[in-house]
Amino acid sequence: MKAVVMAGGEGTRLRPMTANQPKPLLPLVNRPIMEHVLRLLKRHGFTETVVTVQFLAALIRNYFGDGEELGMALSYATEDVPLGTAGSVKNAQEALRDDRFLVISGDALTDIDLTDMVRAHERNGALVTIGLKRVPDPLEFGIIIVDDEGRVQRFLEKPTWGQVFSDTVNTGIYVMEPEVLDHVAAGEPVDWSGDVFPELVARGAPIYGYIADCYWEDVGTHDSYLKAQADMLSGLVDVDLGGFELSPGVRVAEGAEVDAEAVLKGPLYVGDYAKVEAGVELREFTVLGSNVVVKEGAFLHRAIVHDNVFVGPSATLRGCVIGKNTDIMAGARVEEGVVVGDECVIEAEAYLSNQVKVYPFKTVEAGAVVNTSVIWESRGQRTLFGPRGVSGLVNVEITPELAVRLASAYATTLTKGSTVTTGRDASRAATTLKRAVISALTSSAINVRDLEACPLPMARHETAREECAGGIYIRTTPGDPQGVDMLFMDADGADLSQAAQRKLERVFGRQEYRRAFPGEIAELTYPARTVGTYTHELLRDVDMSGVREAGLKIVLDCAGGTTSLVLPTLLGRVGVEVLTRNNALDEANPTETLAERMRDLQRLGELVSSARAAFGVRFDPVGERISLVDENGELIGDGRALLVMLDLVAAERRGGRVALPVTTTRVAEQVCRFHGVQVEWTSTAQDVLTRAAAQPGVIFAGDGRGGFIMPEFSTTVDGIAAFVRLVGLVARTRLTLSQIDRRIPEAHLLSRSVPTPWAAKGGVMRHVVEAAGDRTIDTTDGVRVVEDDGRWVLVLPDPAQPVTRLWAEGPDADSTQALLEEWAAVVERAGT
Repeated sequence: MKAVVMAGGEGTRLRPMTANQPKPLLPLVNRPIMEHVLRLLKRHGFTETVVTVQFLAALIRNYFGDGEELGMALSYATEDVPLGTAGSVKNAQEALRDDRFLVISGDALTDIDLTDMVRAHERNGALVTIGLKRVPDPLEFGIIIVDDEGRVQRFLEKPTWGQVFSDTVNTGIYVMEPEVLDHVAAGEPVDWSGDVFPELVARGAPIYGYIADCYWEDVGTHDSYLKAQADMLSGLVDVDLGGFELSPGVRVAEGAEVDAEAVLKGPLYVGDYAKVEAGVELREFTVLGSNVVVKEGAFLHRAIVHDNVFVGPSATLRGCVIGKNTDIMAGARVEEGVVVGDECVIEAEAYLSNQVKVYPFKTVEAGAVVNTSVIWESRGQRTLFGPRGVSGLVNVEITPELAVRLASAYATTLTKGSTVTTGRDASRAATTLKRAVISALTSSAINVRDLEACPLPMARHETAREECAGGIYIRTTPGDPQGVDMLFMDADGADLSQAAQRKLERVFGRQEYRRAFPGEIAELTYPARTVGTYTHELLRDVDMSGVREAGLKIVLDCAGGTTSLVLPTLLGRVGVEVLTRNNALDEANPTETLAERMRDLQRLGELVSSARAAFGVRFDPVGERISLVDENGELIGDGRALLVMLDLVAAERRGGRVALPVTTTRVAEQVCRFHGVQVEWTSTAQDVLTRAAAQPGVIFAGDGRGGFIMPEFSTTVDGIAAFVRLVGLVARTRLTLSQIDRRIPEAHLLSRSVPTPWAAKGGVMRHVVEAAGDRTIDTTDGVRVVEDDGRWVLVLPDPAQPVTRLWAEGPDADSTQALLEEWAAVVERAGT
């Protein structure tokens, strides 16, 4: 049974708290209101949930993602315009047509027994069961009257006192049969209590009420926001507050520091890594968010302080709400009913009078007496992660200031005292930005192992080998000498998962940076012998038998990149004759254009042919990807190179599995089947491919773009390891690369990009599924449609650009081109 969480409201009565964030994300004792709702759903077995969003929808999607962190499966139904309580659920009808479902508001605090409510619904044979609660003041709610059997008799939305005929109000929690959505008009604003339910009652439909003996608070005003937190601290609502009890009623979360000389009178809550100094007095119903600092002499009573707030010496806060990343300076006074928005500065000795509202990003000058509200001005924000990490123009989009904030956000997602590996390519821009990153990490209580200039695969290997919490590598954007990429890695040296990226983006977007206190500044070290360790473990783990006996001659091109720092140590132990070019760091040209790359590959082919070498390899400037040239000096394209490597590995291993992205030609399946190897298809995301390569039984992975994974050594893309593995395979098979290439069937795989507006991408994919009809479809990544004759097309929205990408494959070039054109036309029609 699914649940629907309605999270589309603007929460205008709660401004300025909701001026720059949706109401469901407002924290109640340091967790968003909607997170408390989701935890309640999970407790009652509702793990598959649809969230309806409209106002600032991206913030909600970014915060909760797919629900993995909560152990739930979340999907989203987005409204282009507000559709009302019933219209928003109708908008999600596609996911709800199979079974009864539960609807609950994402911005109310409750501990209602949902399991018992569903039982009552089943027992009554109801079409709709409405959750009801008796309240002393029903004016702000829809009131409902039921008969002795619980059947609803009458509705009235938000009555005047003269219209009040009951104290039983609608909580906005419903159990519904799917056919009720047939009574809701699509694409129009429709309300349950005002439109749908009265009509159903008039028709005699079985609409029942469930009067709940529970806690329920509609957090719609500043007073109710404060009350809900006080009730939680008092134990009036059954929710998990986290932390531990330092003394009766005084709860302290992980990493918080509370001086023994501070006075704490509960119930109250001190958040993660908050610091409360000596002489501070915290009184009843005070909540401190994460990373809050309260200096000596400050007094707080019934104050709700959000994350990353600084409260200066002798400041006084009473019955107020302070938004995140705000500074309350020495001696400032904030009185009852005041709400201060995010990222404000209340300077020394300023006085905010009762009920004043200060909107986000404002400064109240020192000594000012404020009796009227200070209104908010807007501010924008851009998406961080793309297919190459965080990318942009040097000193335009990617500045040292941005690098510091990004590294601070990354550090905030890690535990204090963790270690992070840093590395860079040969460029001066990367050198400068890495220094900024190191400063931010160490000042956030994160130790740094700096590898300086090194190949990207070596940085990944060191991150995983040394049990670091993660890593940051900075390189010039491939093909763009004016651009730079900041790559963030997890503890295995792989790119951050989508969930980890969203977490970092949340911290960065909200500027919730953790502050290290004096004495917590971390260490910077420069590990020794990393090149020797890398090459030793590589040659230990990769089979090199038969190499010396084969007497191979190889030509290598280091592209002026960091691979040249490793190859001298490595080649001396491999046992092959090598001719190298571009084997010195080139700070002035840290990347290459496509024309330069093709020119150098042509030169490499000439050297291979004239030297009668076995093959040639060209590394990219950071050693992550390779290009191959056969013994005749002919370039082997990236797609064919993947098949050649796959054939060599599969022929030697004769069993196991290989991981390949869904964009790979299905000739790969023929190669694997011939050698008794299975294919595991993955999405095109790099982190998904690396996770698949790390699974037991996987012997090889490749992305079709010159990136290869050798799981016996590393579960990340490594051009150096791929080269070493190739040397061993060629030496033992005694076949040339052209011979191996010729024995593999020809592939007819074509691709194309179709411009698609961002807003149309979802509609495009829906039209693709509809156009597929009865044909087989695969949704591993995008939508792959398989024709009856075996031809297939893959339609995949680009995550970083307003385009839709298509791949098609067939038995010959003409039929493949026809298939590609057919589906490109479908995408073009849907995107207009």
